[in-house]
This record gives sequence, C-alpha cells and structure tokens, in this order.
Amino acid sequence: MALDTHALEKSLLSGRWADDVRGPAWLTELAKNVVEGAFRDVLTSASARELFALRQSNADLSEQSLDAYFEFASSSAQTAEELECLRLVCAVALLHAFLQANWTGPNLDLKPTEILAIPGDLQDTVTDESLNAKSIVELAHGGEPAYHLAEVPFFLRLAKLLLELPFERCTSAAWWKTRAWAVHEHVLDEPAAPPEDLIPQLQSSSKNIAADADLNGRVLLEEGLFYHLLEQDRQASELFVKAAQATQLEYELTGALGKRTKFQQNDVTQLVLLAESRKRETDSAPVQDDTSATESKNLPETLQLNDDTLLERTQFVSSNPAAPGSRLTHLDPSNQPPLDPLDQCILLAMCLNIKNMSPSHGLTSEQMAPYVDRVIAHARNWSVHTMALLLRSRLEANRTRTIDRSTLQLQALVDQMPTADSSVTERLAYIHDLALPSKWELQRELAQRYFALGVVRSALEIFERLELWEDVAKSWQSLERPEKGIAVIRDLLEGRKAEADAVIARSKAASAGRRQTLDTARAAKLWALLGDLEPQHALAHYTKAWEVSGGTSGRAMRSLGGYHFARGDHAAAIVCLRKAVAINPLLSRSWFILGCAYVRTEEWAGAKEAFTRCVSIDDEDAESWNNLASVFLRMGEAGQKVEAADDAADEVRLPIASISRGRALTVAHHAQGELRTTDSAADEPSGRVPFSNKLLAFRALKQGLKFAYDNWRMWNNYMVVALDVGELAEACRALARVVEERAAKDGAAAVDEDVLERLVDAATRGEPEGEGAGAGPSRAGLLRQVTDLLERVILPRVSSVRIFRARARLLMAQGRWEDALGAHMEAYRAGAAGTLEAGETDAARWREGVKEVEEIVDVLRNFGPRAEGYKWRLQARSVLRTFMGRTRENFEDEPEWTRLTKLQEELRQEE
Repeated sequence: MALDTHALEKSLLSGRWADDVRGPAWLTELAKNVVEGAFRDVLTSASARELFALRQSNADLSEQSLDAYFEFASSSAQTAEELECLRLVCAVALLHAFLQANWTGPNLDLKPTEILAIPGDLQDTVTDESLNAKSIVELAHGGEPAYHLAEVPFFLRLAKLLLELPFERCTSAAWWKTRAWAVHEHVLDEPAAPPEDLIPQLQSSSKNIAADADLNGRVLLEEGLFYHLLEQDRQASELFVKAAQATQLEYELTGALGKRTKFQQNDVTQLVLLAESRKRETDSAPVQDDTSATESKNLPETLQLNDDTLLERTQFVSSNPAAPGSRLTHLDPSNQPPLDPLDQCILLAMCLNIKNMSPSHGLTSEQMAPYVDRVIAHARNWSVHTMALLLRSRLEANRTRTIDRSTLQLQALVDQMPTADSSVTERLAYIHDLALPSKWELQRELAQRYFALGVVRSALEIFERLELWEDVAKSWQSLERPEKGIAVIRDLLEGRKAEADAVIARSKAASAGRRQTLDTARAAKLWALLGDLEPQHALAHYTKAWEVSGGTSGRAMRSLGGYHFARGDHAAAIVCLRKAVAINPLLSRSWFILGCAYVRTEEWAGAKEAFTRCVSIDDEDAESWNNLASVFLRMGEAGQKVEAADDAADEVRLPIASISRGRALTVAHHAQGELRTTDSAADEPSGRVPFSNKLLAFRALKQGLKFAYDNWRMWNNYMVVALDVGELAEACRALARVVEERAAKDGAAAVDEDVLERLVDAATRGEPEGEGAGAGPSRAGLLRQVTDLLERVILPRVSSVRIFRARARLLMAQGRWEDALGAHMEAYRAGAAGTLEAGETDAARWREGVKEVEEIVDVLRNFGPRAEGYKWRLQARSVLRTFMGRTRENFEDEPEWTRLTKLQEELRQEE
C-alpha cells in the first residue's frame, strides 16, 4: 500500500491518530503506537531494533561518540520514504519517552539497552549506565553542561542524532528537530545558542501546513515558546498573538462589574477575559469546570483559597461587558463556554513573562490573572491544567493572602508527577505547546519558594537531593554556615563525596581517560563555584576550572573575566570575556561587562559591538542603550565614524544565535555614567563628533528610555543629545522629566539652566538649535511647550534667578509685558540685591547687588511703558530706595554709591 507521508506526519504532530492513514501495516502500527504513548512497543519492535543495531567495530566504543555507534538502517523499510518515516517515528518515540520520564510522568519503565541490538561481545561494554553517562557528556553544548541527574538522557541524544539525518520527504522533521532542541535547552544549566538555521528551517517547513488552522497556530506558538526560552520575550509575545489569530481565537481583556471579597457591598469594575474558540469537530468532548476538577482522578489537584476575605472566584454581575463592535458581546463573564486546549495553551503562553512591567511588551502581572483564571475555569487536559495552576502559583507568590495556597499548590504539582492518574497520551498531547518545566526544575522552584519564605532547611534538603550544589552553597550561607557549603564542594572535588552519575560510572570498569571525560563538565563547574565561595583563592579556582574543562567551560571564563574587571585589569578581562562570549554568545551580562572593559580601555569599536549585542539579546536593557549612546559619541571623538545604516539603534536585530539574555556574572561592577551637560557633547565643536553618530546616540537613548522611564540620569543624557541634534521638543520633554524626578530632593539644581535658556532662545528668537534643527517643531509650537515646561513643571517646584529671567524673556516674546516685568522682579528678589540684609559687610556681594539694581531699573525703564497702567517709575524708585536704605551705613563711601545716587536723581527728573 502506498505510504501517505503527509497524513502520518500530521497525526504525529497533532497527537491524534487518523484512521485513514495509508501505508505499510508495520509502519502505520508503529506510528499509531507513538501517538497512543506505547513507546515500549515502538522502540523494542523488530524494525526499531534494526535501526538501532550497533555497528561492528574493533575500536573501543567507550572512546567513540554515540553517532559512531549506529548506521540507522533497516531492512524493514523497502523505500527511502519508508526509511525516513521509520526514523521520524522512532525519533518522536524517543523524544516523548524522555519527556515522560523527566517532564510529565508517570515513571518510564524502559531502559536504553532494551531498545538496542547489542552484539554478544559488547554486552559488558555497552550498558545503561555507560550510555546515559556518555549522553550527558555529549549533550553539553555551548560550554554549558547538561543536568547530570536527568533520566534516560540517551533517549534525547539518540532522538537528536536521528533528527540530524537528512530528511527530503518528511517535511515535519525540521519541526521535530526544533522541538528536540527546545527540550535540550531545558536540560542545559544555561541557555546556549542553537544552530543558526534552526528557526529558518522551521519557518520554511511550516509553509506546508498553513492550510490547517490548528497546526499553523501550533507552529507559531512553539516558535514563540522557543524565543521565550531564549528570553527574547517581545518576539515571543508577537508570535503568541499571531498564533491566536491563526487558530481564530477571539479574546478581549475588559472590565465587568463584580465582587472580589466576601464583605463587598457594592459591585465595582473587575478585570475579566472574554474568550471564545472557533467551533471544532472535537467540541463534543466532555468538559469539566474547576468545581469538579478536584474530584476528578485524571486532573491535577486544584487547591481552594479558603480565605476569610477573598472570594474563591470573582463574582460578576450577569451583564455584557464587551466593547461596542466586539464579537464577544454575547458572552456572559460569569458563564463563558470552555476553550479548546490549544487555545488555552496560547492564553497561558501570553502569561509567561511574569516580570513584565510594560503593557506595550505583553501582559503585566495584573493583567495575567484573568487569563489564567479563564483557563482554570474549564479543565480539559492534564498538562494544560498543570501549567495553569503553576502560573497561578507564581502570580500569587508575592501576595500575603494567597502565598500559602501558592506554595501548597506548587507542592501538590510536584507530588503528582510520578502518579498514573491520567494517560501518557493526555499528558503529552500539548507538551510542546506549553512552557512546562521539567521535574527537577519544578522541584527547584519549590525549593526556591521555601528559601524565600525562610524555610531554608527544607529548601536545602531538596537542593541536595537534586545535587544543585550552587543552591546548596547559598542555603548554607543563608544559615550562616558558609564553611559547610565550601566543604561540600571540596568533598566532591576530592572524591570524599560523589555525585550520583559519578558513583554509577565509577562502579563500572573503565579507563582513566573515560572517567576523566565523564567528570570534566561537572568538575569544571564545581571549581568555578568554589572560586565564588572562596574569593581569596578565586583566581586559582577559576583557572583550574578552565584547565579541567579543556578550554570549554564558559562559566570559568565568565568568572575569570568578572574577576579581572572588578580588579581593574581590563585588558585581561577583555581576553577572558572574549573567550566566554565565543563559547556562549547568549548571555548578555558577559557582553555587558565586556563592553564596560572596552570603554575603560577606550576601544570604542569593541564597546559598540558589545553593547549592540546586549540590546539585541535584550532590547529592554536600558543601561546598555545608555552606554551604547555614549559609545557612539566617543567614537566620534576618536575620529571613528559609524554608518547609520549599519546601526539604526532602535532597529538592531541579530540572528537567533544571539537572542537570549543570560544570568549575571559572578563579579560585575558598573556605575552608570551621566553625559556632561554644561560642558557636554552639545557644546563641543560641531566637527568633532559626526552628526550621524549624534543621531545614533539620540535614537539609542530614546529606545532605552522606554524601559527606564524613572531614570533621571538617562533623561539628562537624552536632553543633552536631543538639544545637540535639534530635537528641541524632545529636549524640552526630557528636561521636564528630570525636574519631576529630582526637584523634591535637589531643588533648583534639578534644572539645567543652560539647556533651559537655549530652549527659551529657540522659542523666542526662532533661531535653529543644533545640526538637525530643521526637524524640530514650529516656533509657535515650541513656544507653547517651553511655556508649559516653566509654568506647569518647573516653577511649581523650584525657582532661581536664571529661571525667573528665562520666564520673563518668554513672556516678553508673547507680549505679556506686565507678567514679564513681574518675572523680572521675582528674579531681582531672588538675587543678591533682593536678599541682601541690613548690616551686610561683604563688599563684593554688595557690588553684585548694585549691578542687579541697575539692571532691574533699566528693565523697568525700557519695558515698563509697554505695560498699560503699570507704575514702573514707582517700582523703580522703591527698589532703589530700599536697597540704598539697607546698605547706606556700610557702603556709602564706596565709589559705586555715586552711581546709585545718580540713578536716583535721573528717576526724579524723568517724572
């Protein structure tokens, strides 16, 4: 029978077997067993064992990599198409078996040697322990070791080997390869760069399934989850929205009247998510709501809140809260229809970025709760419901009234994993469409929750069981017993204590070289960890970690780079961090410290590259945007021009190999600088810094301020650069933000008076400011903006002589003569003359006051007649008389006194 490859692949992808799949009975039976979760039947079948037959070799297999073990051929497959499908079916079975063992449960009763055809002379050499240990070593990637206690890692490694083979007929192989890489990334200690062509291959292959709405939605969702895994959350959130559009999920976050507490008398507006799935053929399946979920045997336990104040669920008034024109006007917020599990996965994916604080980059934590509640209300799948409960637990972790349920729910999710309360098929149906953590990640999260609550001993017990030695050391430090943490690491390194994988490996006869290979990645991390714990010996320990790893440990080089940077040896830091980012370019903190080191050595091109990488990995890294702007200006000073086309700062994008933000370095010190203002780049010769560089600096700061709105130093820098490139409206806005942030603490020092006066000059004279002045607002528009700046922002908070004079000039430009004269008088009262007390003996201060008196009299003479009804002569005589009366006793004999008497006489004559 002709093989229907497309139908077979669709069944594997969707997790639902289609009875009309055509093909050889042996192959379709294997594929059906994969879909139904019968992995043992698949992997121990005669066809699979032929595929996994070990090569006959005289070489020592222990010294060879796993890809040299197999030819991946089978006599069962009569055609190349059948062989490809067999390889794909077995790869999916291996991947899902690994996920069952390490993610969803129940426990997997299948060992590596049971699926292999092992010649008799290799029975003692090829064992479960050796295969798993070798797999852990080979799964290390990008300088990051794989988690050594993962169960049956051989299955993941073998699945990846199969998927790396060329597939010409099975177009979904690229999708499965991406799924395998996503699982692999979870196994690593830190995210590492996947192949650069991984996502492009996925996008290319997904064109073949565009006609299927659900599969199209799945591929977009999983691509977004991959970006989230690499901590590129903005790209991820965009893909999640596209996935919802593909599946035709209608949803709307809105407000509806309701009650949230038991004692609430009046209904107030509460956030609610209205959502509805499109009609599907499977909609006739039974649905359970959360009221029965806790009674069901095939769903995770949903703990009740049981609070004396908060209601279990918001009670909405039965009304229609949807906006006019919405397609959801028919939905009742308190009785919405159940959603398809795939649509539930999409809604949960939108809630993954728990730390997001900007609505423009996804949902904030306050907005996420209605999404999670909408999914929990109708439990339709074991894994989806588990993910929803986990997200609710995370959202409730920092609220006093919900923290108890949050922790207990997390404990319940950990306890349910080994159970068989639901089928393997149900648990794996949507596993690739969820960001569900592995068993050890979930247990670690529980331990970290205990640690945050102060239950350190319980956390320590879990960390030790998981052999997460870094967390073990932190726990002992929290218990004020740091020596215990150091002792654990030293015992491991010196052989007095052994990790589980090392114990198993050493229990078998093996060469010294093999034992060294098995222990290298873990030993290197332990040496680096010991360097963190013993700072007095840090250099020796980090160096030892690098040597032990054979030059492959990114952790060791990151630590060495941080060590040298903290001690001012920036040249050495650059060398180390260059090696670190070459091993793993995904950790933005490494690039950040590298950029700072380049700045200290004034290597501007290197600094530009480093900070560009930072903002490409995490485009919300405001500090890196600020530093990148500074580097653009410095490059100009050094005579190095940057082409704008290459570095449009608000459009920087790098390949997927460089799009994940990693964790911080062990040692990292940086004080964010502030661009000069009074002696700034704006005041330097125009030819010194190319305008293109200034424009790039302006764009970089503008992008960074989206994520650091309260950082007045960045606003100050932005103000200076904006003024220099002629963006006067932005300079005005920036000065307003600086004053709003600083005025309460710093008073008049919060106002950059030089910038304010230049803005007033531009607004009153209409003269261009900066090289790009033509792009600014009209003179009338700028006049209104500067007036608003002074009257609404500055003067209600602070004042000074120069501020009053600036306002006076602005009022004169508007023809408001009386108000302008009043502002000049305010400036006079705030100056030396206005604040001079009787009995003053400082001659210099008095002479300054004399000049101010002469100036205010001149102002009154020149502009007083323009203010209708303004008694300027009386005001001028009063100023002069008051000043002379206060200072006559001590300064009547000074030469300047005659100027005052002469001025007084002139005023009398003018009457």
